[in-house]
Amino acid sequence: MTSTIDPKTIGRPIRPRRHVRTLTGYLPETDAAGKEQWPRGEEEVWRAGIRGLDKTVDDITKSVVNHVQTSLARQAYNIDDLGAYQAAALSVRDNLLVNWNETQLNYTKKNPKRAYYLSLEFLMGRTLDNALLNLGLKDEYKDGVQKLGFSIEDILDKERDAALGNGGLGRLAACYLDSGSSTELPLWGYGLRYKYGIFQQLISPEGNQLEAPDPWLDNQNPWELPRLDVTYEIRFYGRSERSHDGSGRAVWAGGQEVVAVAYDVMIPGYGTKTTNNLRLWESRSKRGFDLNSFNAGNYEGAVESSNSADAITSVLYPNDHTSFGKELRLKQQYFWTAASLADIMRRFKNQNKPLAQFPDFVAIQLNDTHPTLAIPELMRILIDEEDLTWDQAWTIVTNTFFYTNHTVLPEALEKWPVPLLEHVLPRHLQIIYDINLFFLQAVEKKYPGDRERLARMSLIEEGQPKQVRMAHLAAIGSRKVNGVAELHSDLVRTTILKDFVEFEGLSKYSNVTNGITPRRWLDQCNPELSALITKTLAVDKNVWLKDLKLLKGLIPHAEDADFRKAWAAIKQRNKERLAAHVQSTLGLTVRTDAMFDVQIKRIHEYKRQTLNILGVIHRYLTLKVMTPEEKAKVNPRVVFFAGKAAPAYYIAKLTIRLIVNVAKVINGDPDTKDYLQLYFLPDYSVSLAEVLIPASDISQHISTAGTEASGTSNMKFCLNGGLLLGTVDGANIEIAEEVGESNVFFFGHLTPAVEDLRYQHLYHPVPIEEKCPALANVLNQISSGLFGNDDIYEPLLNTIRQNDYYLLSDDFDSYIAALAMVDEAYQDKEEWIKKSINTTANMGKFSSDRAILEYAESFWNIEPTPFK
Repeated sequence: MTSTIDPKTIGRPIRPRRHVRTLTGYLPETDAAGKEQWPRGEEEVWRAGIRGLDKTVDDITKSVVNHVQTSLARQAYNIDDLGAYQAAALSVRDNLLVNWNETQLNYTKKNPKRAYYLSLEFLMGRTLDNALLNLGLKDEYKDGVQKLGFSIEDILDKERDAALGNGGLGRLAACYLDSGSSTELPLWGYGLRYKYGIFQQLISPEGNQLEAPDPWLDNQNPWELPRLDVTYEIRFYGRSERSHDGSGRAVWAGGQEVVAVAYDVMIPGYGTKTTNNLRLWESRSKRGFDLNSFNAGNYEGAVESSNSADAITSVLYPNDHTSFGKELRLKQQYFWTAASLADIMRRFKNQNKPLAQFPDFVAIQLNDTHPTLAIPELMRILIDEEDLTWDQAWTIVTNTFFYTNHTVLPEALEKWPVPLLEHVLPRHLQIIYDINLFFLQAVEKKYPGDRERLARMSLIEEGQPKQVRMAHLAAIGSRKVNGVAELHSDLVRTTILKDFVEFEGLSKYSNVTNGITPRRWLDQCNPELSALITKTLAVDKNVWLKDLKLLKGLIPHAEDADFRKAWAAIKQRNKERLAAHVQSTLGLTVRTDAMFDVQIKRIHEYKRQTLNILGVIHRYLTLKVMTPEEKAKVNPRVVFFAGKAAPAYYIAKLTIRLIVNVAKVINGDPDTKDYLQLYFLPDYSVSLAEVLIPASDISQHISTAGTEASGTSNMKFCLNGGLLLGTVDGANIEIAEEVGESNVFFFGHLTPAVEDLRYQHLYHPVPIEEKCPALANVLNQISSGLFGNDDIYEPLLNTIRQNDYYLLSDDFDSYIAALAMVDEAYQDKEEWIKKSINTTANMGKFSSDRAILEYAESFWNIEPTPFK
């Protein structure tokens, strides 16, 4: 079929001269006046078709079948649940693409200031369910796939979580991207496309954590768009030769060049067409396969360059206990920040604006210290490539970056050895030394003769070898610095960055308390509760999910017996769903008429899973000596743990082994199994959290006071009506302020006492048998071999007996007392349900929508950019 094009129509939409049959119907013909004439009933079909929107069940079934045949090259009679998932996901992606393109066009037209969120982790979870929720098409797709003979639940279960993160840092970033789109902010994320994630966690019969590659990319990933045309060359090693003209410029040449290839992931907003972007970088060799080496018989040499490049984005957090792992981790951070800045700079320069206006159109948020190399990298670009003076470049840099601190633990503050930086990034080390020189000159001018202050504030920590303090670099190179909870931000200002606050002023150092998206962490993971809330508030779900403070309307209903009954029934069904998951995945039976007690976090000494399992053992030992009459009064409890330990973190891995082996003893003991059960659920993920959180009666957030920056799982549990047991730490404090301390179970020493207690442990130690007999008994029972392997746990137990840096012996008695208070409160079921309702009702502050708008207004100076 051919047509003749009138040259006069070039540059204008081409209108067909007659009806043409297409996949979506007929194109209109054009009358003499140029007006479109549609065949009857075809205009709506075509309009929907060119927009790519599938809004009816018939549209959806046609779209899914089309993808089965054309994208998957399969037949409808030869499709399984995985294939149905992939076809449905591609169909949903079609809708996202239309909104994504319109969003980018809107930004291009309006040219707003944009914010870019740089995070080494984005713990996205599953995408299909969230995309359907945000598009408002969940019911239509449920009916559509059912019409094709599939269950939406089975299809959703076929998606494996994207292995792009590990803990709270990555989940926070994911929530912020969701909120950025939902509040219609021009916000992009930048991260790395990890081929194998951090690892898939397996548990051996002995209880050991085993690490395997995460197979999340084994099947087609329908949610990413390869941008093979968006590439940047990233340099490592080589030499940097300074110019002798006094400009401070240098030429960096030689070494290894690696290609960064972009992959885009669409981030849809809720109740809006705004669909922002997460751009992930994959590393590839510039040289690729070396055919000359291969032909010469050097097979290893033929792929050496490719393997070296590919390793950069193979895994999240390479083990940095080896020199190879440490170097790989540094290369990973620079590769990601350099590619992201090159992309941001290209987008800015396309506007033909002077570089001095860069901070007027670009704001870059550093999520922890991982992306801090972006500061010297932008200096390198502006000085070496754009010929700006040092002062001009530094002014731009310090008005572009913003830094979020996530820890006050000295051992967790990132540092890089100077020799390693000099080897891998020679030009950047030069720039860091120059930044440090000018900075210390300014400090010396304000505090003349204060050598100790200069040593504390220097970017370079003296030692063998010298180290670059990345938190210091992030602080002085950023416009504003924030912590993530009121207590944490105060500790940042008064401890690790105290000197910088005194030098630069308090106004630069502020707080943005973390938040979570209620779309995923209430509506998606707990749909029955969401429906009850919508019915009770008599407010459209689209409204209260974007204005979470409307939950306060639930407070009067806590006194309504029928409402409490409905609330409790939903909690019970969520428990049964979790029990069914444990049965199907582990083959174990969970009693659902007990209290569900949950702790799900990255396994770390400061998060004190050890304190929890020691408390479980104490409860078990107590049950063992009870009479039948005493046991009859006991509140049955089921305890759940989940979380991953870093592969090289021996003590954390011992904690997992202890939990697993204690569970074997407790669950197999006929004297106690009706009153206490214990489960470790392997391979913790967002999807597993979505099952655990709605089922919890109580959740534990029990870090040593002053060590947890904020926490966000505490917010998720409370939003779903689970009560909080915790220390006075992180965001626990602000949650208690909002929901009322009568609905929170606090224990333990407060932050001001922590350092004094550690001093006492070092210089005036008291034997645990004297200090805390109950804990001493638990430790001795473990040492005696009650849970197997006689002395295998001694290194873990000795962290408590010999130093106890995280104060388990100081807080144990208080912890056991708090658990007893929980038991007592749970006996009054009606009052407990009231506490649960009031907790949910008062969680409005902790929406990530609120947090992201705080960043937008008080930090980035960006505004919502909506479109119709």
